[in-house]
Amino acid sequence: MSSGTTSFQSSFEDLGRPLADVTFVVVDLETTGGPPAEAGITEIGAVKVRGGQVLGEFQTLVRPTSPIPAFVQVLTGITNRMVASAPTLRQALPAFLEFAGFDRGAVLVAHNARYDVSFLVAACGLTDRDWPKPRVVDTVVLARQLVDRDEAPNNKLGSLARLFGTVTTPDHRALNDARATVDVLHALLGRVGNRGVHTIEDLTAFAATVVSKARREKKHLAVGLPSAPGVYQFRDAAGRILYVGTSVDVHRRVSSYFTASETRPRMTEMVRAATSVVPVVCETPLEARVRELRLIAEHAPPYNRRSKTPEKVTWVKLTTDAWPRLSLVRQRREDGGDYLGPFRSARTAELAVEALHDAHPLRQCTRRIPKNPTQDGPGACVLLEIGRCGAPCLGTGRGGQDAQSYAGVVAAVRDAMHHDATTTFTRGRDRLQLLTEQQRYEEAAGARDRLEAFLHAADRSQRRAPIASAPEIVAARRSVATPGWRNGGWEVVLIRHGRLAGTCVTPRGADPMPHIAALRATGEAVPAPDAARSGLLVEETDLLLGWLEQPGVRLVSVEEDDRRPWASPVRGAGWARYHLRPGQPE
Repeated sequence: MSSGTTSFQSSFEDLGRPLADVTFVVVDLETTGGPPAEAGITEIGAVKVRGGQVLGEFQTLVRPTSPIPAFVQVLTGITNRMVASAPTLRQALPAFLEFAGFDRGAVLVAHNARYDVSFLVAACGLTDRDWPKPRVVDTVVLARQLVDRDEAPNNKLGSLARLFGTVTTPDHRALNDARATVDVLHALLGRVGNRGVHTIEDLTAFAATVVSKARREKKHLAVGLPSAPGVYQFRDAAGRILYVGTSVDVHRRVSSYFTASETRPRMTEMVRAATSVVPVVCETPLEARVRELRLIAEHAPPYNRRSKTPEKVTWVKLTTDAWPRLSLVRQRREDGGDYLGPFRSARTAELAVEALHDAHPLRQCTRRIPKNPTQDGPGACVLLEIGRCGAPCLGTGRGGQDAQSYAGVVAAVRDAMHHDATTTFTRGRDRLQLLTEQQRYEEAAGARDRLEAFLHAADRSQRRAPIASAPEIVAARRSVATPGWRNGGWEVVLIRHGRLAGTCVTPRGADPMPHIAALRATGEAVPAPDAARSGLLVEETDLLLGWLEQPGVRLVSVEEDDRRPWASPVRGAGWARYHLRPGQPE
Protein backbone atom coordinates (compact mmCIF):
# COMPACT_ATOMS: atom_id res chain seq x y z
CA MET A 1 0.00 0.00 0.00
CA SER A 2 2.81 2.40 0.90
CA SER A 3 4.59 1.71 -2.38
CA GLY A 4 1.42 2.44 -4.37
CA THR A 5 0.89 5.72 -2.54
CA THR A 6 4.47 6.80 -3.22
CA SER A 7 4.10 5.98 -6.91
CA PHE A 8 0.89 7.95 -7.17
CA GLN A 9 2.40 10.95 -5.40
CA SER A 10 5.45 10.85 -7.67
CA SER A 11 3.28 10.75 -10.78
CA PHE A 12 1.23 13.68 -9.53
CA GLU A 13 4.31 15.80 -8.83
CA ASP A 14 5.60 15.06 -12.32
CA LEU A 15 2.82 17.29 -13.59
CA GLY A 16 4.59 20.26 -12.03
CA ARG A 17 3.99 22.63 -9.15
CA PRO A 18 0.85 24.77 -9.62
CA LEU A 19 1.57 28.49 -9.53
CA ALA A 20 -0.95 28.93 -6.72
CA ASP A 21 1.19 26.65 -4.51
CA VAL A 22 4.50 28.37 -5.24
CA THR A 23 6.09 30.70 -2.70
CA PHE A 24 7.51 33.69 -4.55
CA VAL A 25 10.04 35.95 -2.88
CA VAL A 26 10.04 39.24 -4.76
CA VAL A 27 13.38 40.97 -4.21
CA ASP A 28 14.78 44.42 -4.90
CA LEU A 29 18.22 45.78 -4.05
CA GLU A 30 19.63 49.27 -3.89
CA THR A 31 23.38 49.55 -4.41
CA THR A 32 26.23 52.05 -4.55
CA GLY A 33 26.23 51.73 -8.33
CA GLY A 34 29.50 49.82 -8.44
CA PRO A 35 30.13 46.44 -10.09
CA PRO A 36 28.42 43.31 -8.67
CA ALA A 37 31.77 41.85 -7.60
CA GLU A 38 32.02 44.54 -4.93
CA ALA A 39 28.53 43.66 -3.62
CA GLY A 40 27.94 47.30 -2.75
CA ILE A 41 24.40 46.66 -1.48
CA THR A 42 22.84 49.54 0.47
CA GLU A 43 19.31 48.19 0.97
CA ILE A 44 17.46 44.88 0.67
CA GLY A 45 13.69 44.73 0.30
CA ALA A 46 11.62 41.59 -0.20
CA VAL A 47 7.98 40.49 -0.16
CA LYS A 48 7.00 36.83 0.23
CA VAL A 49 3.74 35.84 -1.49
CA ARG A 50 1.84 32.65 -2.25
CA GLY A 51 -1.52 32.23 -3.97
CA GLY A 52 -1.87 35.99 -4.28
CA GLN A 53 -1.51 36.53 -0.53
CA VAL A 54 1.35 38.38 1.16
CA LEU A 55 3.05 36.11 3.71
CA GLY A 56 5.64 38.56 4.97
CA GLU A 57 7.98 41.44 4.19
CA PHE A 58 11.67 42.05 4.78
CA GLN A 59 13.58 45.35 4.71
CA THR A 60 16.98 46.42 5.92
CA LEU A 61 19.55 49.04 5.11
CA VAL A 62 23.08 47.70 4.61
CA ARG A 63 26.34 49.51 5.40
CA PRO A 64 28.51 49.21 2.29
CA THR A 65 32.30 49.10 2.36
CA SER A 66 32.57 52.19 0.13
CA PRO A 67 30.79 55.57 0.21
CA ILE A 68 27.56 56.05 -1.75
CA PRO A 69 28.15 58.42 -4.70
CA ALA A 70 26.22 61.68 -4.61
CA PHE A 71 24.15 60.96 -7.75
CA VAL A 72 23.05 57.60 -6.26
CA GLN A 73 22.06 59.35 -3.02
CA VAL A 74 19.87 61.70 -5.07
CA LEU A 75 18.32 58.82 -7.04
CA THR A 76 17.51 56.53 -4.09
CA GLY A 77 17.32 58.95 -1.19
CA ILE A 78 19.71 56.68 0.77
CA THR A 79 22.54 58.75 2.22
CA ASN A 80 25.85 57.79 3.80
CA ARG A 81 24.50 59.05 7.14
CA MET A 82 21.48 56.70 6.88
CA VAL A 83 23.64 53.60 6.44
CA ALA A 84 26.36 54.58 8.91
CA SER A 85 24.75 52.57 11.74
CA ALA A 86 23.13 49.91 9.53
CA PRO A 87 24.16 46.24 9.74
CA THR A 88 26.98 45.10 7.54
CA LEU A 89 26.47 42.71 4.65
CA ARG A 90 27.78 39.83 6.74
CA GLN A 91 25.10 40.61 9.34
CA ALA A 92 22.17 41.41 6.97
CA LEU A 93 22.55 38.63 4.38
CA PRO A 94 21.86 35.62 6.68
CA ALA A 95 18.65 37.27 7.93
CA PHE A 96 17.48 37.87 4.38
CA LEU A 97 18.26 34.32 3.21
CA GLU A 98 16.47 32.85 6.23
CA PHE A 99 13.41 35.01 5.47
CA ALA A 100 13.49 34.06 1.78
CA GLY A 101 13.69 30.32 2.30
CA PHE A 102 15.28 29.63 -1.08
CA ASP A 103 16.66 26.39 0.31
CA ARG A 104 13.06 25.34 1.04
CA GLY A 105 11.85 25.75 -2.54
CA ALA A 106 10.93 29.44 -2.67
CA VAL A 107 11.28 31.10 -6.10
CA LEU A 108 13.18 34.36 -6.45
CA VAL A 109 11.44 37.08 -8.44
CA ALA A 110 12.99 40.38 -9.45
CA HIS A 111 12.62 43.05 -12.08
CA ASN A 112 15.77 42.67 -14.18
CA ALA A 113 16.70 39.67 -12.06
CA ARG A 114 20.15 39.26 -13.61
CA TYR A 115 21.23 42.47 -11.86
CA ASP A 116 19.89 41.57 -8.40
CA VAL A 117 21.03 37.94 -8.55
CA SER A 118 24.55 38.94 -9.56
CA PHE A 119 24.87 41.10 -6.44
CA LEU A 120 23.43 38.41 -4.18
CA VAL A 121 25.76 35.75 -5.59
CA ALA A 122 28.74 38.07 -5.05
CA ALA A 123 27.51 38.85 -1.54
CA CYS A 124 27.39 35.14 -0.66
CA GLY A 125 30.94 34.72 -1.95
CA LEU A 126 32.25 37.67 0.08
CA THR A 127 30.60 36.38 3.25
CA ASP A 128 31.72 32.76 2.80
CA ARG A 129 28.22 31.42 2.16
CA ASP A 130 26.89 29.09 -0.55
CA TRP A 131 24.40 30.63 -2.94
CA PRO A 132 21.25 28.45 -2.70
CA LYS A 133 20.62 28.66 -6.48
CA PRO A 134 16.85 29.18 -6.37
CA ARG A 135 14.64 29.09 -9.44
CA VAL A 136 14.49 32.67 -10.78
CA VAL A 137 11.61 34.50 -12.48
CA ASP A 138 12.39 37.81 -14.17
CA THR A 139 9.40 40.11 -14.59
CA VAL A 140 11.24 42.05 -17.31
CA VAL A 141 11.52 38.88 -19.41
CA LEU A 142 7.84 38.09 -18.86
CA ALA A 143 6.81 41.64 -19.73
CA ARG A 144 8.72 41.49 -23.02
CA GLN A 145 6.52 38.58 -24.05
CA LEU A 146 3.22 39.64 -22.50
CA VAL A 147 3.02 43.44 -22.73
CA ASP A 148 2.38 45.02 -26.10
CA ARG A 149 4.30 48.14 -26.98
CA ASP A 150 1.00 49.90 -27.53
CA GLU A 151 0.27 49.35 -23.82
CA ALA A 152 3.52 50.60 -22.31
CA PRO A 153 6.42 52.51 -23.92
CA ASN A 154 8.99 50.20 -22.32
CA ASN A 155 9.39 47.47 -19.71
CA LYS A 156 10.72 49.65 -16.91
CA LEU A 157 9.15 49.02 -13.52
CA GLY A 158 7.60 52.49 -13.45
CA SER A 159 5.94 52.02 -16.84
CA LEU A 160 4.52 48.62 -15.89
CA ALA A 161 3.37 49.96 -12.54
CA ARG A 162 1.37 52.66 -14.32
CA LEU A 163 -0.04 50.14 -16.81
CA PHE A 164 -1.22 47.70 -14.14
CA GLY A 165 -2.17 50.30 -11.52
CA THR A 166 0.05 48.98 -8.73
CA VAL A 167 -0.93 49.89 -5.19
CA THR A 168 2.62 51.07 -4.43
CA THR A 169 4.46 53.47 -6.72
CA PRO A 170 8.10 52.45 -7.27
CA ASP A 171 10.50 55.11 -5.96
CA HIS A 172 13.97 53.45 -5.98
CA ARG A 173 13.58 52.27 -2.40
CA ALA A 174 13.94 48.52 -2.10
CA LEU A 175 10.74 47.56 -0.26
CA ASN A 176 8.47 49.88 -2.25
CA ASP A 177 9.94 48.63 -5.52
CA ALA A 178 9.48 45.03 -4.36
CA ARG A 179 5.85 45.74 -3.45
CA ALA A 180 5.23 47.24 -6.89
CA THR A 181 6.91 44.25 -8.52
CA VAL A 182 4.52 41.93 -6.65
CA ASP A 183 1.54 43.62 -8.33
CA VAL A 184 3.30 43.51 -11.70
CA LEU A 185 4.05 39.80 -11.21
CA HIS A 186 0.42 39.02 -10.41
CA ALA A 187 -0.77 40.99 -13.44
CA LEU A 188 1.64 39.11 -15.71
CA LEU A 189 0.64 35.75 -14.23
CA GLY A 190 -2.95 36.67 -15.04
CA ARG A 191 -1.96 36.93 -18.69
CA VAL A 192 -0.15 33.60 -19.02
CA GLY A 193 -3.06 31.40 -17.92
CA ASN A 194 -4.65 31.35 -21.38
CA ARG A 195 -1.30 30.36 -22.88
CA GLY A 196 -1.19 27.00 -21.14
CA VAL A 197 1.05 28.20 -18.28
CA HIS A 198 -0.24 26.72 -15.03
CA THR A 199 2.86 25.50 -13.16
CA ILE A 200 6.18 27.02 -12.20
CA GLU A 201 7.79 24.65 -14.70
CA ASP A 202 5.49 25.99 -17.44
CA LEU A 203 6.36 29.55 -16.43
CA THR A 204 10.10 28.91 -16.59
CA ALA A 205 9.78 27.32 -20.02
CA PHE A 206 7.59 30.17 -21.24
CA ALA A 207 10.07 32.80 -20.04
CA ALA A 208 12.90 30.96 -21.80
CA THR A 209 11.22 31.24 -25.21
CA VAL A 210 13.89 32.04 -27.78
CA VAL A 211 13.20 34.02 -30.93
CA SER A 212 14.27 32.05 -33.99
CA LYS A 213 17.04 33.37 -36.19
CA ALA A 214 14.68 33.50 -39.16
CA ARG A 215 12.29 35.78 -37.26
CA ARG A 216 15.08 38.03 -35.98
CA GLU A 217 16.33 38.46 -39.53
CA LYS A 218 12.94 39.88 -40.52
CA LYS A 219 13.58 42.97 -38.39
CA HIS A 220 14.65 44.84 -41.52
CA LEU A 221 10.97 44.96 -42.54
CA ALA A 222 10.42 47.59 -39.83
CA VAL A 223 13.27 49.82 -41.02
CA GLY A 224 11.97 53.09 -42.41
CA LEU A 225 8.41 52.64 -41.17
CA PRO A 226 6.95 55.84 -39.70
CA SER A 227 6.83 56.32 -35.95
CA ALA A 228 3.30 57.60 -36.40
CA PRO A 229 -0.24 56.33 -35.92
CA GLY A 230 -2.02 54.40 -38.63
CA VAL A 231 -2.56 51.06 -40.32
CA TYR A 232 0.09 48.52 -41.33
CA GLN A 233 -0.16 45.66 -43.85
CA PHE A 234 2.10 42.61 -43.88
CA ARG A 235 2.46 41.36 -47.47
CA ASP A 236 4.03 38.29 -49.08
CA ALA A 237 6.33 38.11 -52.11
CA ALA A 238 3.35 38.27 -54.50
CA GLY A 239 2.06 41.45 -52.86
CA ARG A 240 -0.88 39.68 -51.22
CA ILE A 241 -1.97 41.19 -47.90
CA LEU A 242 -1.42 38.65 -45.12
CA TYR A 243 -2.45 40.70 -42.10
CA VAL A 244 -3.78 44.19 -41.30
CA GLY A 245 -3.44 45.94 -37.96
CA THR A 246 -3.51 49.38 -36.37
CA SER A 247 -1.19 51.10 -33.92
CA VAL A 248 -0.39 54.50 -32.43
CA ASP A 249 3.22 53.89 -33.52
CA VAL A 250 3.50 51.76 -36.65
CA HIS A 251 7.30 51.34 -36.46
CA ARG A 252 7.32 50.23 -32.83
CA ARG A 253 4.36 47.88 -33.24
CA VAL A 254 5.72 46.17 -36.35
CA SER A 255 9.13 45.80 -34.68
CA SER A 256 7.52 43.86 -31.84
CA TYR A 257 6.52 41.06 -34.23
CA PHE A 258 10.20 40.11 -34.53
CA THR A 259 10.85 39.79 -30.79
CA ALA A 260 9.97 37.35 -28.02
CA SER A 261 6.94 39.50 -27.14
CA GLU A 262 5.10 37.89 -30.07
CA THR A 263 4.28 34.31 -29.10
CA ARG A 264 1.08 33.61 -31.05
CA PRO A 265 1.77 30.71 -33.47
CA ARG A 266 -0.53 32.26 -36.07
CA MET A 267 1.45 35.50 -36.06
CA THR A 268 4.87 33.84 -36.11
CA GLU A 269 3.74 31.85 -39.13
CA MET A 270 2.57 35.06 -40.79
CA VAL A 271 5.91 36.75 -40.12
CA ARG A 272 7.74 33.87 -41.79
CA ALA A 273 5.68 34.38 -44.95
CA ALA A 274 5.92 38.19 -44.99
CA THR A 275 8.39 40.01 -47.23
CA SER A 276 7.25 43.62 -46.80
CA VAL A 277 5.18 45.91 -44.59
CA VAL A 278 3.13 48.76 -46.09
CA PRO A 279 2.09 51.59 -43.71
CA VAL A 280 -0.85 53.98 -44.03
CA VAL A 281 -0.48 57.02 -41.76
CA CYS A 282 -3.82 58.28 -40.40
CA GLU A 283 -5.03 61.53 -38.87
CA THR A 284 -7.08 60.04 -36.05
CA PRO A 285 -7.68 56.71 -34.29
CA LEU A 286 -11.16 56.58 -35.84
CA GLU A 287 -9.73 56.83 -39.35
CA ALA A 288 -7.24 54.05 -38.60
CA ARG A 289 -9.99 51.71 -37.36
CA VAL A 290 -12.15 52.42 -40.40
CA ARG A 291 -9.27 51.84 -42.82
CA GLU A 292 -8.47 48.59 -41.04
CA LEU A 293 -12.08 47.42 -41.45
CA ARG A 294 -12.14 48.33 -45.14
CA LEU A 295 -8.84 46.64 -45.93
CA ILE A 296 -9.85 43.46 -44.13
CA ALA A 297 -13.24 43.41 -45.87
CA GLU A 298 -11.69 44.03 -49.29
CA HIS A 299 -8.73 41.67 -49.14
CA ALA A 300 -9.76 39.03 -46.56
CA PRO A 301 -6.21 38.63 -45.19
CA PRO A 302 -5.69 34.99 -44.16
CA TYR A 303 -4.21 35.85 -40.75
CA ASN A 304 -6.96 38.27 -39.66
CA ARG A 305 -9.71 36.52 -37.75
CA ARG A 306 -12.46 39.14 -37.82
CA SER A 307 -14.34 41.18 -40.40
CA LYS A 308 -13.01 39.12 -43.32
CA THR A 309 -16.35 38.16 -44.83
CA PRO A 310 -18.86 40.93 -44.00
CA GLU A 311 -21.02 39.82 -46.93
CA LYS A 312 -21.57 36.38 -45.39
CA VAL A 313 -24.46 37.35 -43.17
CA THR A 314 -28.09 36.41 -42.64
CA TRP A 315 -31.11 38.69 -42.94
CA VAL A 316 -34.63 38.21 -41.65
CA LYS A 317 -37.06 39.12 -44.43
CA LEU A 318 -40.78 39.78 -44.24
CA THR A 319 -41.78 38.54 -47.67
CA THR A 320 -43.89 40.42 -50.24
CA ASP A 321 -46.28 37.68 -51.34
CA ALA A 322 -50.04 37.77 -50.79
CA TRP A 323 -49.72 36.27 -47.32
CA PRO A 324 -46.29 37.46 -46.02
CA ARG A 325 -44.16 35.33 -43.75
CA LEU A 326 -40.69 35.55 -42.19
CA SER A 327 -37.78 34.04 -44.08
CA LEU A 328 -34.01 33.83 -43.64
CA VAL A 329 -32.06 35.08 -46.66
CA ARG A 330 -28.39 35.64 -47.45
CA GLN A 331 -28.79 38.87 -49.37
CA ARG A 332 -30.83 42.02 -49.06
CA ARG A 333 -32.53 43.18 -52.28
CA GLU A 334 -34.56 46.17 -53.45
CA ASP A 335 -37.70 44.09 -53.79
CA GLY A 336 -40.11 45.86 -51.47
CA GLY A 337 -39.57 43.43 -48.63
CA ASP A 338 -38.87 44.42 -45.04
CA TYR A 339 -35.46 43.33 -43.75
CA LEU A 340 -33.96 42.99 -40.29
CA GLY A 341 -30.26 42.48 -39.73
CA PRO A 342 -27.69 41.61 -40.70
CA PHE A 343 -26.98 38.73 -38.33
CA ARG A 344 -23.50 37.24 -38.13
CA SER A 345 -25.00 33.97 -36.96
CA ALA A 346 -27.86 32.18 -38.68
CA ARG A 347 -28.83 30.74 -35.30
CA THR A 348 -29.27 34.23 -33.84
CA ALA A 349 -31.45 35.15 -36.80
CA GLU A 350 -33.56 32.06 -36.13
CA LEU A 351 -34.00 33.14 -32.50
CA ALA A 352 -35.19 36.57 -33.64
CA VAL A 353 -37.75 34.95 -35.96
CA GLU A 354 -38.95 32.69 -33.13
CA ALA A 355 -39.41 35.76 -30.89
CA LEU A 356 -41.65 37.38 -33.49
CA HIS A 357 -43.63 34.15 -33.87
CA ASP A 358 -44.00 34.00 -30.08
CA ALA A 359 -45.69 37.40 -30.12
CA HIS A 360 -47.52 37.49 -33.44
CA PRO A 361 -49.70 34.78 -35.09
CA LEU A 362 -47.90 35.05 -38.41
CA ARG A 363 -47.99 31.99 -40.62
CA GLN A 364 -44.88 29.80 -40.43
CA CYS A 365 -45.49 27.41 -43.31
CA THR A 366 -43.46 27.80 -46.49
CA ARG A 367 -46.21 26.77 -48.91
CA ARG A 368 -47.38 29.24 -51.51
CA ILE A 369 -50.87 30.45 -50.65
CA PRO A 370 -52.93 32.03 -53.44
CA LYS A 371 -54.47 35.43 -52.89
CA ASN A 372 -57.88 33.79 -52.67
CA PRO A 373 -57.50 30.32 -51.12
CA THR A 374 -59.84 27.74 -52.61
CA GLN A 375 -62.25 25.43 -50.80
CA ASP A 376 -60.24 22.38 -51.81
CA GLY A 377 -56.90 23.63 -50.55
CA PRO A 378 -54.78 21.84 -47.93
CA GLY A 379 -55.86 21.62 -44.32
CA ALA A 380 -54.50 23.72 -41.48
CA CYS A 381 -51.52 22.69 -39.36
CA VAL A 382 -51.33 22.30 -35.60
CA LEU A 383 -50.49 26.00 -35.13
CA LEU A 384 -54.17 26.82 -35.63
CA GLU A 385 -55.15 24.51 -32.78
CA ILE A 386 -52.74 26.16 -30.33
CA GLY A 387 -53.64 29.69 -31.38
CA ARG A 388 -50.30 30.50 -33.03
CA CYS A 389 -51.70 31.08 -36.55
CA GLY A 390 -55.01 32.26 -38.04
CA ALA A 391 -54.73 29.72 -40.88
CA PRO A 392 -55.14 32.01 -43.91
CA CYS A 393 -54.44 28.90 -45.98
CA LEU A 394 -58.00 27.67 -45.29
CA GLY A 395 -59.72 30.67 -46.79
CA THR A 396 -62.69 32.40 -45.18
CA GLY A 397 -65.00 29.73 -46.53
CA ARG A 398 -63.53 27.17 -44.16
CA GLY A 399 -63.03 29.46 -41.17
CA GLY A 400 -59.58 30.73 -42.08
CA GLN A 401 -58.26 34.23 -41.44
CA ASP A 402 -59.33 36.91 -43.88
CA ALA A 403 -56.93 39.20 -45.71
CA GLN A 404 -57.74 42.31 -43.66
CA SER A 405 -57.20 40.57 -40.35
CA TYR A 406 -53.95 38.99 -41.54
CA ALA A 407 -52.75 42.36 -42.82
CA GLY A 408 -53.06 43.65 -39.25
CA VAL A 409 -50.72 40.88 -38.03
CA VAL A 410 -48.22 41.69 -40.78
CA ALA A 411 -48.38 45.39 -39.93
CA ALA A 412 -47.62 44.64 -36.27
CA VAL A 413 -44.56 42.59 -37.25
CA ARG A 414 -43.39 45.33 -39.61
CA ASP A 415 -43.82 47.92 -36.84
CA ALA A 416 -41.79 45.79 -34.43
CA MET A 417 -38.95 45.51 -36.93
CA HIS A 418 -38.77 49.24 -37.69
CA HIS A 419 -40.19 51.55 -35.07
CA ASP A 420 -42.61 50.17 -32.46
CA ALA A 421 -41.74 47.10 -30.40
CA THR A 422 -44.50 47.61 -27.82
CA THR A 423 -46.64 44.61 -28.75
CA THR A 424 -43.70 42.25 -29.22
CA PHE A 425 -42.16 43.36 -25.94
CA THR A 426 -45.31 43.23 -23.79
CA ARG A 427 -46.36 39.83 -25.08
CA GLY A 428 -42.84 38.48 -24.67
CA ARG A 429 -42.55 39.91 -21.17
CA ASP A 430 -45.93 38.46 -20.16
CA ARG A 431 -44.85 35.08 -21.47
CA LEU A 432 -41.64 35.25 -19.45
CA GLN A 433 -43.55 36.15 -16.31
CA LEU A 434 -46.00 33.28 -16.79
CA LEU A 435 -43.25 30.70 -17.37
CA THR A 436 -41.37 31.96 -14.32
CA GLU A 437 -44.47 31.76 -12.11
CA GLN A 438 -44.98 28.18 -13.31
CA GLN A 439 -41.32 27.47 -12.42
CA ARG A 440 -40.57 26.49 -16.01
CA TYR A 441 -37.23 28.22 -15.80
CA GLU A 442 -35.50 26.59 -18.75
CA GLU A 443 -38.37 27.54 -21.05
CA ALA A 444 -38.31 31.06 -19.62
CA ALA A 445 -34.58 31.33 -20.32
CA GLY A 446 -35.15 30.21 -23.91
CA ALA A 447 -37.96 32.73 -24.38
CA ARG A 448 -35.80 35.50 -23.00
CA ASP A 449 -32.92 34.58 -25.32
CA ARG A 450 -35.27 34.74 -28.29
CA LEU A 451 -36.69 38.10 -27.30
CA GLU A 452 -33.24 39.56 -26.61
CA ALA A 453 -31.94 38.32 -29.98
CA PHE A 454 -34.74 40.14 -31.77
CA LEU A 455 -34.55 43.34 -29.72
CA HIS A 456 -30.77 43.56 -30.02
CA ALA A 457 -30.87 43.26 -33.82
CA ALA A 458 -33.82 45.64 -34.16
CA ASP A 459 -32.19 48.19 -31.85
CA ARG A 460 -28.99 48.22 -33.89
CA SER A 461 -30.94 48.47 -37.12
CA GLN A 462 -33.15 51.31 -35.87
CA ARG A 463 -30.19 53.31 -34.56
CA ARG A 464 -28.11 52.65 -37.67
CA ALA A 465 -30.73 53.43 -40.33
CA PRO A 466 -30.91 57.25 -39.96
CA ILE A 467 -27.12 57.60 -40.17
CA ALA A 468 -26.82 55.26 -43.12
CA SER A 469 -29.48 57.21 -45.01
CA ALA A 470 -28.27 60.72 -44.10
CA PRO A 471 -26.49 62.35 -47.09
CA GLU A 472 -24.07 64.15 -44.77
CA ILE A 473 -23.24 64.51 -41.09
CA VAL A 474 -20.42 66.66 -39.75
CA ALA A 475 -19.49 66.18 -36.09
CA ALA A 476 -16.59 67.28 -33.90
CA ARG A 477 -15.16 66.84 -30.44
CA ARG A 478 -12.32 68.37 -28.55
CA SER A 479 -9.12 66.60 -29.52
CA VAL A 480 -8.38 63.96 -26.91
CA ALA A 481 -4.75 63.70 -25.82
CA THR A 482 -3.77 60.30 -27.22
CA PRO A 483 -0.09 59.21 -27.24
CA GLY A 484 1.22 59.04 -30.78
CA TRP A 485 -1.66 60.93 -32.42
CA ARG A 486 -1.55 64.53 -33.51
CA ASN A 487 -3.43 66.43 -30.84
CA GLY A 488 -4.91 69.76 -31.81
CA GLY A 489 -8.08 71.73 -31.25
CA TRP A 490 -10.96 69.70 -32.72
CA GLU A 491 -11.24 66.22 -34.18
CA VAL A 492 -13.69 66.60 -37.06
CA VAL A 493 -15.49 63.70 -38.74
CA LEU A 494 -17.38 63.82 -42.05
CA ILE A 495 -19.92 61.00 -42.55
CA ARG A 496 -21.87 60.39 -45.72
CA HIS A 497 -24.46 57.62 -45.95
CA GLY A 498 -22.97 55.80 -42.99
CA ARG A 499 -19.40 55.84 -44.27
CA LEU A 500 -16.39 57.89 -43.21
CA ALA A 501 -15.89 60.46 -45.99
CA GLY A 502 -13.06 62.34 -44.29
CA THR A 503 -11.55 63.43 -40.99
CA CYS A 504 -9.09 66.06 -39.78
CA VAL A 505 -7.65 67.60 -36.64
CA THR A 506 -7.77 71.38 -36.53
CA PRO A 507 -4.83 73.37 -35.11
CA ARG A 508 -5.14 74.22 -31.46
CA GLY A 509 -6.62 77.69 -30.95
CA ALA A 510 -7.60 78.12 -34.62
CA ASP A 511 -11.12 78.74 -35.93
CA PRO A 512 -12.32 75.24 -36.93
CA MET A 513 -14.92 76.36 -39.49
CA PRO A 514 -12.53 76.98 -42.43
CA HIS A 515 -11.05 73.51 -41.88
CA ILE A 516 -14.53 72.00 -41.74
CA ALA A 517 -15.44 73.75 -45.00
CA ALA A 518 -12.31 72.37 -46.65
CA LEU A 519 -13.08 68.89 -45.35
CA ARG A 520 -16.60 69.01 -46.77
CA ALA A 521 -15.29 70.21 -50.11
CA THR A 522 -12.64 67.51 -50.41
CA GLY A 523 -14.40 64.64 -48.65
CA GLU A 524 -15.15 61.37 -50.41
CA ALA A 525 -18.35 61.29 -52.45
CA VAL A 526 -20.43 58.41 -51.09
CA PRO A 527 -23.54 57.21 -52.93
CA ALA A 528 -26.62 56.04 -51.09
CA PRO A 529 -26.15 52.47 -49.81
CA ASP A 530 -26.81 49.73 -52.32
CA ALA A 531 -29.12 47.17 -50.71
CA ALA A 532 -27.12 44.34 -52.24
CA ARG A 533 -23.96 45.53 -50.45
CA SER A 534 -25.47 46.92 -47.26
CA GLY A 535 -23.92 44.14 -45.19
CA LEU A 536 -20.48 45.55 -46.02
CA LEU A 537 -21.35 48.88 -44.42
CA VAL A 538 -22.66 47.63 -41.09
CA GLU A 539 -19.40 47.41 -39.13
CA GLU A 540 -18.20 50.78 -40.37
CA THR A 541 -21.55 52.45 -39.69
CA ASP A 542 -21.67 50.93 -36.21
CA LEU A 543 -18.13 52.14 -35.56
CA LEU A 544 -19.09 55.68 -36.59
CA LEU A 545 -22.29 55.51 -34.55
CA GLY A 546 -20.27 54.54 -31.48
CA TRP A 547 -18.00 57.55 -32.04
CA LEU A 548 -20.97 59.91 -32.46
CA GLU A 549 -22.49 58.70 -29.20
CA GLN A 550 -19.37 59.43 -27.16
CA PRO A 551 -19.59 62.19 -24.54
CA GLY A 552 -18.41 65.56 -25.85
CA VAL A 553 -19.23 64.98 -29.52
CA ARG A 554 -21.04 67.95 -31.08
CA LEU A 555 -23.04 68.04 -34.29
CA VAL A 556 -21.82 70.72 -36.68
CA SER A 557 -24.35 70.06 -39.44
CA VAL A 558 -26.77 67.32 -40.43
CA GLU A 559 -28.34 66.79 -43.83
CA GLU A 560 -31.11 64.31 -43.15
CA ASP A 561 -33.12 62.00 -45.34
CA ASP A 562 -36.70 63.26 -45.02
CA ARG A 563 -37.94 59.68 -44.78
CA ARG A 564 -35.56 58.82 -41.96
CA PRO A 565 -34.91 61.78 -39.63
CA TRP A 566 -32.03 61.28 -37.25
CA ALA A 567 -33.93 60.05 -34.23
CA SER A 568 -34.60 56.80 -32.42
CA PRO A 569 -38.23 55.67 -32.21
CA VAL A 570 -39.84 56.41 -28.87
CA ARG A 571 -41.18 52.86 -28.50
CA GLY A 572 -38.47 51.19 -30.51
CA ALA A 573 -36.35 48.18 -29.68
CA GLY A 574 -33.96 50.29 -27.61
CA TRP A 575 -36.81 51.28 -25.31
CA ALA A 576 -37.90 47.66 -25.05
CA ARG A 577 -34.38 46.41 -24.28
CA TYR A 578 -34.10 48.93 -21.46
CA HIS A 579 -37.39 47.79 -19.92
CA LEU A 580 -36.53 44.12 -20.36
CA ARG A 581 -33.84 44.49 -17.72
CA PRO A 582 -35.02 43.44 -14.23
CA GLY A 583 -36.10 46.29 -11.97
CA GLN A 584 -36.61 48.93 -14.66
CA PRO A 585 -39.70 51.14 -14.33
CA GLU A 586 -42.58 50.93 -16.78
